[in-house]
Amino acid sequence: MTYQSLKSHSVRSGLTRVVASPVVRTVSLLALCAAYVQGPLTKIFDFNGALAEMDHFDLQPAAYFAIAVIAFELTASALVISGFLRWAGSLALAGFTLLATFIALRFWEMAPGLDRMMATNAFFEHLGLCGAFLFVAAFDLSMAAGK
Repeated sequence: MTYQSLKSHSVRSGLTRVVASPVVRTVSLLALCAAYVQGPLTKIFDFNGALAEMDHFDLQPAAYFAIAVIAFELTASALVISGFLRWAGSLALAGFTLLATFIALRFWEMAPGLDRMMATNAFFEHLGLCGAFLFVAAFDLSMAAGK
């Protein structure tokens, strides 16, 4: 082995140790689920705002949908963060995010301009979240299978 390949191996090994550490994994999962924890907490503390949001998207009865979204997001996030049925929580949040994205961010129906551009960006960012949740589910399932 050359000095350069040893140095590269050492750097890679050090990065692996840091990135694969339990602390980084937990912080990463918390970051991935941050919106799915913050959103329900905001809805709990401003339930009238939650009802207005459900009304805005024509989700009726609004109170039922608000409570269901709060319970769903907190439960699925807890699964992802805790590791208990992480794959199920990840798949649930991927599906929920995809559905919510098509309900709330229909940029193709908007007139050109800043609002459309922001909705377009948010739409594709949400698709990225779906991909991240699918990756977490695949990784979790493959680890359980010993692969």
